Amino acid sequence: MRIGELAGLIGVSTRAVRHYHHLGLLPEPERRANGYREYGLRDAVALARVRRLTELGLGLDEVRDVLADDAGRALHEVLAELDSDLARQEEEIRSRRARLAAVRRQADEHGGLPAEGPVSDELAALFAEMARASAAQPGPEPAMAAKEREVLALLEATGGEEGNKRMVELLGEAVAAPGAMQQMYEVYGLLDALVEAAADDPRVEEAARALADCIPEAVVAEAGGAEHWERAAAEAGGSFTAAYYADFAPAQAQAVRRAIQLVAERAR
Repeated sequence: MRIGELAGLIGVSTRAVRHYHHLGLLPEPERRANGYREYGLRDAVALARVRRLTELGLGLDEVRDVLADDAGRALHEVLAELDSDLARQEEEIRSRRARLAAVRRQADEHGGLPAEGPVSDELAALFAEMARASAAQPGPEPAMAAKEREVLALLEATGGEEGNKRMVELLGEAVAAPGAMQQMYEVYGLLDALVEAAADDPRVEEAARALADCIPEAVVAEAGGAEHWERAAAEAGGSFTAAYYADFAPAQAQAVRRAIQLVAERAR
């Protein structure tokens, strides 16, 4: 048989046959005097086996292991490993579909997804509350509110699952108090007003005290006491803390530091 006849018989392309030769999965047959390969029954049997193994989901390296005389792995061992891999993939697909369903549900419940999404259901609900509060305010939303959502989404993505859940619970409880969200948006406005201000502007202290007043006692206690807040104010939390402050204008960063100092004093 010529290569085209062999490929047609087994149901693969001639390109695939040549590729299998190149990888050593299929031995090269003898060439006739005219230079053409001449395939026989054993070649057809070997090619059919390669095709069946690939249809089972084996990669070509795994097929080589099965076919090699010295591979040291029986076919049933390879198939058992393949079955385990497929089971893991099935579980991963189920998990991904569940997360996707949750994100789609968020979009349905909240009239779309937050720009910072996808996030947890709890954080999506908090962002929806912020959106409602923003809509009730005159003028455009303060830039600091959007920055706050970005940081919260980042913290949720990088923290442990239990820590994330607890953080969102505390934030939800804090903003659920009457007037709390409105108070927070007033603070966002004060911080926005500092974007062009000097670090020693008198408004820095006003914004800092207003921000500190928005941080509830439960959050202060949960964070680990005065030492934690003092380290945060001193930018001693590592590269993330430094990057966090660097993202603010100088006066805004000073207001945030001062607010954390005030919280540390409360925690003592």
